[in-house]
Amino acid sequence: MSRPRASDILPRDLWVDHPQGRIFAREWSLPGVGAHRPASPIVLFHDSLGCVELWRDFPAELSAASGRRVIAYDRLGFGRSDAREVLPELDFIAEEARVYFPAVREQLGLERFVVFGHSVGGGMAVNCAAAFAGACDALITESAQVFPEDLTLSSIAEAKGQFVDESQLQRLARYHGDKARWVLDAWTESWLHPGFAAWSLKSVLPQVRCPVLAIHGMHDEYGTRVHPEMIGELSAGPAQVAILPDTFHVPHRERPEAVIELVCGFLEPVRQGGAVCAP
Repeated sequence: MSRPRASDILPRDLWVDHPQGRIFAREWSLPGVGAHRPASPIVLFHDSLGCVELWRDFPAELSAASGRRVIAYDRLGFGRSDAREVLPELDFIAEEARVYFPAVREQLGLERFVVFGHSVGGGMAVNCAAAFAGACDALITESAQVFPEDLTLSSIAEAKGQFVDESQLQRLARYHGDKARWVLDAWTESWLHPGFAAWSLKSVLPQVRCPVLAIHGMHDEYGTRVHPEMIGELSAGPAQVAILPDTFHVPHRERPEAVIELVCGFLEPVRQGGAVCAP
């Protein structure tokens, strides 16, 4: 039998009700796949300016290659989810696992799951893997940050300056509508706030007991390889670190085939329930 293609994957739009607003989600799956070998779905956490649409073809490709359901959702205030009136608190990375992901998990029936987070979404995925350690079968981070490195902050400050150009904000509005300014400020004003300097995942990572794959681009402009190395070192479960050459901050867009191959190879021995097969 030939391997399923992304064009065979059926996307389905979903909505999650939350006391603070509706959350938009989309799932990709191949009918019938997994019926005889259940596999926990992969939940994607987007970056600071991201949303479901900006994952583009990657979720369908990942679903086809892995044979798993893939689910992405717009965090509240982003994409097609409802707007938020005020900027997030400085603990917004941990807040996602504490306040919003539980509703996503419950209403989408995610008894067990794999979390995959890009950039700040990687920090949120780490918090979810720690908070729901008994239900999380694996954690994948991509271009994640463990603390506010100088390179991270200087690149964010530079990006903030580029948005003085109104055309840049208009491009953001294509995906976030009239929430675009809020999305930008939620990123830049949070990370560049003096109070955010103390933020770190160092105390959270030891609570992650599942297998971990930390992917990072060698030339990532928002963080050096110290971040994936710390994720690998500090996590309590078995960990792999993959540094991709000739790659910057968005490996799943720059080198999708390489990322999918890494993820599928990593997940192959991970069964439902978090058990790891012998090599």
